[in-house]
Amino acid sequence: MKAMILAAGLGTRLRPLTDHRPKALVEVAGRTLLEITLARLRTFGISDVIINVHSFADMMLEYLQKNDNFGMHIEISREEVLLDTGGGLKKAAYFFRDDPEPFILHNVDVISTINLERMVQFHTENQALATLAVQDRKTSRYLLFDEQRQLCGRRSRSDEKNELVRPSQAVRAVAFSGIHVISPRIFSMMSEEGAFSIINSYLRLAAHGEKILSFRADEYYWRDLGRPENVVQAAEDFKHKVLLQ
Repeated sequence: MKAMILAAGLGTRLRPLTDHRPKALVEVAGRTLLEITLARLRTFGISDVIINVHSFADMMLEYLQKNDNFGMHIEISREEVLLDTGGGLKKAAYFFRDDPEPFILHNVDVISTINLERMVQFHTENQALATLAVQDRKTSRYLLFDEQRQLCGRRSRSDEKNELVRPSQAVRAVAFSGIHVISPRIFSMMSEEGAFSIINSYLRLAAHGEKILSFRADEYYWRDLGRPENVVQAAEDFKHKVLLQ
C-alpha cells in the first residue's frame, strides 16, 4: 500500500516555529512532524510514500537523506507554486496510477491514533471512491454527511448555512481530520486544474453520485498541530503517554 503526505503548506499559523524551517520539520517531543507521520504509516505496513514540498524543499531533502528515508521508499513532488490539497495530489498521480489498491492521503500537521487498517477495510468493504476520517468536534468548516455516511455538503461556522450538493432528509455536521483513504480511479475524475482543494473535488463528485464516505474516528486521539500552542500540548500528550511515541 502507498501513501502521500501533504507537507507543502507554508505553515504560517505555526510562526515563529516555521520562520526558518518547513512545518514538516517542526518538532514535538524531540521528533519532527514528518518523522511521526512516517512512523505511523510504517506501523500499518506502508513503505512507499510521496511527499509534496514547497518552501525549504532542499532542507526537507537533506533531512530525509540524513535519516536514510527512515528505511522507506520516498519520492518528492516539488511544487514551485502551491497547488493546495487537490492540485498537489493530482500532480503526484503518477505515483499511484499503476496500483489498483487504495492509498492514504495524510496531512503532515495532524497526529492521531486513528486505526488506518480499519479505515482501509471500511473503505474497501463499502467500495468507496474516498473515505474521510471525521470526528464530532468543533471546527471552522464542517462537512455534511447523510444517514448512509455519504458526503452531501459542507457548512462554514461563520454563516451556519448548509451548502448541499445532493438532497438529504437528515445531515450530520462533522469535522474532517485530514486523513483520507482514496481509490486511484479518482484521478480520471479530477477535472480541476492548477491549485484547488480536494474537498471541492469531493463535493462535485458526490453531487454526481460518487461514494465519498465518512469514517467515524471519535474514539481515537487526534490533534491539529497548526498552531504553536497545539505543538506544546502534543508534547505534553507524549510526555503523559496519551499519545505513544
